[in-house]
Amino acid sequence: MLGKTAGGLFWMFRYLERSENTARLLDAGFRLAITRTTAAESEWASLISTAAVRDAYLERHGEIEAGRVIDFLLRDTANSSSVMAMIEAARSNARLVRTALTREAWEATNECWMAIKNLLARPVAAKILPEALAQIRQQTTLVRGALHGSMLRNDGYNFARLGTFVERADNTARILDVKYYVLLPALSQVGSTLDNVQWETILRSVSGLRAYRWLYGGEVNATGITSFIVLDRQMPRSLVFCLAKIVDNLGHLARDYGERMPSHDLAEARLDALRQDSIESVFDFGLHEYIDAFLRDVGALGAQIERDYRFNE
Repeated sequence: MLGKTAGGLFWMFRYLERSENTARLLDAGFRLAITRTTAAESEWASLISTAAVRDAYLERHGEIEAGRVIDFLLRDTANSSSVMAMIEAARSNARLVRTALTREAWEATNECWMAIKNLLARPVAAKILPEALAQIRQQTTLVRGALHGSMLRNDGYNFARLGTFVERADNTARILDVKYYVLLPALSQVGSTLDNVQWETILRSVSGLRAYRWLYGGEVNATGITSFIVLDRQMPRSLVFCLAKIVDNLGHLARDYGERMPSHDLAEARLDALRQDSIESVFDFGLHEYIDAFLRDVGALGAQIERDYRFNE
């Protein structure tokens, strides 16, 4: 497969995943914000910092306000990482690699773009925000379903899945960071009802609440939830699950092409390190610091995949 085609598929699905996870991040921040009655401005500021768009937002608006933050993350043209911008970019990439996609995958992408464009034609009011975010998640899920149900398990499929899981690993870590680093309650509130409600909100944002309860029963606590999101091998949005899928897809490419690349060793080393970690070692290191290091590693891995498979050639 040509490097540009491989890159087009990789980034098409990165953009789709990013749009969905921006919606998930906004959902987490919104639901956490309504559990607190003070310092609303700093909470919304923290949300755009976690999304890595603080400077762009301040350049555009100057001051933090909930409605503007919501609009900036969803549909503002000044934000190149907004949901609408990501859906536009995914569709543009899909058009470039049209011959590498099945008709079903292309049609699902186009329908996703049309539905979200219509949804975000106007600013989304806070009272309907949860429903709008759910629709965004549903539309991107339909594209992934079309890919699963119609694509050959060839190199194109593997590049698409690599894009999905590189982006998902990054964004799951950011969603977790919203609670621990950005909206950490006062020391006196740790373990309180408020603290537990906020942790439960993080689980909802990664579609993990019911699965967590299956494994852990009704007990909600920081240690169990963090372990579930970081280290659980069955949870499809956990950090270790995403890295395992990246290793699998790179392995398929190595067999297809008859060659291992530096990104393969990088991914396997990072997965091995994750599997050796315990939740105690994560908290001893510092959860925010752990996430920060993970984000750097995933960023380096994504860049190495691009170099190895010559996406720009």
